[in-house]
Amino acid sequence: MKIINCTEEYASQILEIFNDAILNTTALYDYIPWTMETMRVWFETKRLHNFPVIGLVDDSGQLMGFGSYGQFRIRPAYKYTIENSLYIHRDYRGRGFGKILLAKIIERAKEQQYHCIVGVIDAENTVSIGLHESFGFENVGTFKQVGFKFGKWLDAAFMQLSLPTPENPVEG
Repeated sequence: MKIINCTEEYASQILEIFNDAILNTTALYDYIPWTMETMRVWFETKRLHNFPVIGLVDDSGQLMGFGSYGQFRIRPAYKYTIENSLYIHRDYRGRGFGKILLAKIIERAKEQQYHCIVGVIDAENTVSIGLHESFGFENVGTFKQVGFKFGKWLDAAFMQLSLPTPENPVEG
């Protein structure tokens, strides 16, 4: 297995992972599967803002999982805060791959001089919450009944990790 920077070459495999999450889990609060056009826009947004897409592939090139981050909010004072996302292919869950990817996400965020990483996780997803806690993320609040999927209200836990970066933050 190896860690890679995912490019559009992996779009169909990422799409498969996203759509499985949409259709079968509460990891994404979407209802309708994404399309290749959605992936094109997603990759373009990542490229435009220099947000990484980090993948973990097996020896045959199968994408086992990926992680990324993006803009947290649009106001300029949030420029040192990002929101992470992490998805493991259904056939590879429970093998510690999330730990490998989250470590790499944190490393990249430090390299890019971000200060705060926010994870928004379905409050019933104790595995993801536990993973984030193992890296020092703290639950800073739970938004009650902010989503509705699979016939029930969903709570979103907000997890936060503060980093020692940037070395010299500036306004503007």
